[in-house]
Amino acid sequence: MARRIDIVEVGPRDGLQNDPADLTVSQKLEFISRLEEAGVRRMESGSFVNPKAVPKMADSAAVFAGVDRSKPTRHIALALNEKGVRRAIDAGADEINFVLVAGETFGRRNQGMSPQESADMLAQCAPLILEAGIPLSATISVAFGDPFEGNVDIAVVGNLAAQAQRAGVNELALGDTIGVATPWDVRAAIERVRMEAPDVYLRMHFHDTRGAGLANVAAAVEAGVDVIDASCGGIGGCPFAPAATGNVATEDVVYMLERAGFETGLDLGKLIDTAKWLETVLKHPVSSSLSRAGTFPPAKVPA
Repeated sequence: MARRIDIVEVGPRDGLQNDPADLTVSQKLEFISRLEEAGVRRMESGSFVNPKAVPKMADSAAVFAGVDRSKPTRHIALALNEKGVRRAIDAGADEINFVLVAGETFGRRNQGMSPQESADMLAQCAPLILEAGIPLSATISVAFGDPFEGNVDIAVVGNLAAQAQRAGVNELALGDTIGVATPWDVRAAIERVRMEAPDVYLRMHFHDTRGAGLANVAAAVEAGVDVIDASCGGIGGCPFAPAATGNVATEDVVYMLERAGFETGLDLGKLIDTAKWLETVLKHPVSSSLSRAGTFPPAKVPA
């Protein structure tokens, strides 16, 4: 059997939070529905953060209230603090992804916390999440570089991973929030985190700011990581990171992996169609390569 690589779709959260377009709740729900039709079974559907800081996510409770719960999709809510966690629980999140931060200055600007304060906040919030019976994952943001300070010490990332494991996190994502990582950085970070937090399942979250996103996905998969975050159309970015660009595009990742013989369970044609639909509601082109070039080999035209 082919090795399975699971994709966590982050378009409805990371994808939309920094886009100039203001989608309605119904448009967001259509986006989610289209992704589900393409086979997505796990996605970040919104975030419970300060609505003044991230106004694009202010309607996340309404989005969670509107999703079709009869479908086998796990809807993930992102949270940064206890207030956000409680709002996510009240909204019926199927999973809560808590954000840790590896960079001091970015942490202060993004969530008002130092790296250690974000770990302390996770330790405070984890019992609330676990007592509610909700799976807890975490993402270490700017794990490969802080936009204000430059390189991030890999020891800081390892220490945060160890504290996440102690807090009860099942799965930990290493986030290249500003798209500075190389495949060699990715391998080194994975090795360090496995040493510091051997019981935590790893996920990777790459932005394609400097064109290395797919290479970094390949490096992570070769290092044994089986879960990758991606955003349909390659949309996304962080409001607190200068010149932020989108995540690796879901359809580009799926194309690369499936051409290599991996299994994703996603329908590439439907993902491409969704990316093209996104251009109509966002009113600007998306960045994914597959939405422009199409798949290969090309579909046969009936005689």
